Amino acid sequence: MTKAELAARLKHACASVLSAEAELTEIDSRFGDADHGLTMAKIAGAIDRAVDQSEGGIRAMLDDAAMAVMTLNGGSAVPLWNTWLDGLQEDAPEGDEIDVAGLKAIFAKALEELDDMSGAKVGDKTMMDALIPASKIIAAYQGGDEAELLSLAAQAAVQGAEDSKGFVSKFGRAKSYGAQTIGTPDAGAVSMSYFFQGLAKA
Repeated sequence: MTKAELAARLKHACASVLSAEAELTEIDSRFGDADHGLTMAKIAGAIDRAVDQSEGGIRAMLDDAAMAVMTLNGGSAVPLWNTWLDGLQEDAPEGDEIDVAGLKAIFAKALEELDDMSGAKVGDKTMMDALIPASKIIAAYQGGDEAELLSLAAQAAVQGAEDSKGFVSKFGRAKSYGAQTIGTPDAGAVSMSYFFQGLAKA
């Protein structure tokens, strides 16, 4: 996969998140601050602009995206996404090409970095409910097709977000609502699933 192809997928990911802003706001309004849609729109916009303006290779592009998110004012999603994006760039190639092994490496590093920061696991009703299943699918993939890899990751993220409906919130403002949060998906998991759905579009 070339840098241009990855850039196109990242832009699709941002567009996917932006298209879901109203849905994310509605979900977050039930037990949160109702700001997740706006925060994710800011994050997606920042990533999109960084991808457009980046002049280096793949690592530089992902680093630019992480830096762009780091400068935002927003909800709790901002430092989480900055950490994840920063993890993506750490093991990314400096050149303009990335293969399946490279994708597996960057997503593994990104999950490691975010896991160290958040500590949330599947079942805690956070963005990790979508990210961890997607990352596990990527890690376990044995094929050689980058497009298939990202498609499988997107399916896992979507299922993870759907599964979050059955969990009790363990973090954030929603934690105080306890079992009342069952039946509502986690907004962070849903936004992450939209990002992966966009990544899966060539």
